[in-house]
Amino acid sequence: MSQTSIGLFLDMMAAERGAAQNTLDAYRRDLDDAAARMAARGVDLDKAATADIERVLADLRADGLSPATAARRLSALKRFYRFLLSEGIRADDPCHALSGPKQGRSLPKVLAEADVDRLFAACSAKTDAAGLRTRALMEVLYAGGLRVTELVSLPLQAFATGERMIFVKGKGNKERLVPMTPSALEAVEAYKAVRAAHLPKAEENRSRAGKFLFPSATSRQGHMTRERFAQILRELAIAAGLDPSGISPHVLRHAFATHLLSRGADLRSVQVLLGHADVSTTQIYTHVLDERLKQLVNSAHPLAKRG
Repeated sequence: MSQTSIGLFLDMMAAERGAAQNTLDAYRRDLDDAAARMAARGVDLDKAATADIERVLADLRADGLSPATAARRLSALKRFYRFLLSEGIRADDPCHALSGPKQGRSLPKVLAEADVDRLFAACSAKTDAAGLRTRALMEVLYAGGLRVTELVSLPLQAFATGERMIFVKGKGNKERLVPMTPSALEAVEAYKAVRAAHLPKAEENRSRAGKFLFPSATSRQGHMTRERFAQILRELAIAAGLDPSGISPHVLRHAFATHLLSRGADLRSVQVLLGHADVSTTQIYTHVLDERLKQLVNSAHPLAKRG
């Protein structure tokens, strides 16, 4: 029965919580993995006891998964069993007394402003249809600090009015207003002139893809996939002479936040721009700046050198 319960849980998360497809896919992977581990011991996920869940967590540690991954798996299980309890499928919550593994607070990777400049210089070197699309993607991502899913799924009408602000639909279908730089607006206008080259040839697919600013001729969603943009970014990093392993769409989102804060933006404004529900999530970027200041003092201060 576990697959039925997982399906019901995901339906609830989509309908009542407005969970995005990427979130739903992550929950399914985590729950399917736990169900498979329990099934190997003859235990049904729906009927698992606390000890069964503790064994799954022990398996994750034995497999070498990070504390962050284990904590995410436990979080998925906690939500799942709370759902079963609320629906009367279970009379108890086997995760109630469990806590996740302790995690050190990892700081986001920082991309220097000079490295961002090198990425944009590599963009400018390409003036064909693919190059203009890449530049538009990069300009919009860095100008607004968008999540990659928000970027690739932008509707065409987001830039239809000539305004300097766009509405972005984020997690939980929450909308926020994001300002665009003149450079980003110019890049989008230049890209629109060649956008038709990226539309599917088949009419039915063309109609679906036509709704998006960055359409795809091959994806079932109609817009560019996150994976395709990550591939474009890797190729761009190589062209810029940068290590592609240290650059991702989310690293550019981190760069957007840290560069704003380092130039005097207040934390609350950055929180709104990023679409964070809680300012504590945004505060991680102040720790990044603190670390950079410490490194600066340790490397440049006369007394530090003397020591």
